[in-house]
Amino acid sequence: MTRIVLVHGSVGNAAMTFAQQRALAHRFEIVLHTRSGYPPRPPLAAIDFEDQAAELADELRPGDHLVGHSYGAVVSLLAAAERDDLGSLTVSEPPAFGLARDDPTVGEFVDTYAAFSTTDPKEYVAFFLPLVGSRLPPGELSPELEQGARAAMAERPPNEAQIPLAVLRSMPYPKLVISGGHNAAFDVVCDVLERELHAERAVVPGAGHSLPRAPGYNDVLLDFLERAS
Repeated sequence: MTRIVLVHGSVGNAAMTFAQQRALAHRFEIVLHTRSGYPPRPPLAAIDFEDQAAELADELRPGDHLVGHSYGAVVSLLAAAERDDLGSLTVSEPPAFGLARDDPTVGEFVDTYAAFSTTDPKEYVAFFLPLVGSRLPPGELSPELEQGARAAMAERPPNEAQIPLAVLRSMPYPKLVISGGHNAAFDVVCDVLERELHAERAVVPGAGHSLPRAPGYNDVLLDFLERAS
């Protein structure tokens, strides 16, 4: 059975992020790729998208459909540039803001994030999730979310990523870029990727930045993957 490799973003791990994608197991083998530093993997003091991209590229198999969300989409873009044997590449709202650094909405987003500083995971979650357009979890942070928040604080800023657009454009597999239509900064980046990668584009509203939870996300993804297969 063909695999879908799902790569999560910041704060939530793969199991939290892609709970609704288990419904696709009737058609594909679901592989939840938990990035280093996130539970149940050991904590890390520093996390770099380049290191994680290398780890991911080594774990991929020929024919895999790679699906990355948020920070995991940045990791997936970099990993996909190392593999010409994928079945497809899907990214949702990657914070690859270096692709549009001169756009004012992108600049404001990056400056707002860079100006915030805390060592408290609860404070970080209360700032970060509304900034990107995700809901705050109720009550106290679970141990898994606390580790995830600490991992997010340890991540190298994703706007520093150098996305190899020409290499990715030359790759033979189809590409899909998904946004939620809720944040202009993410929309700008997705527009650049759609244009530069000759990618398909979808807008799936209803869950903000938490796109894998959005109504219709699975339908959009499944349609694309069926055609890519």
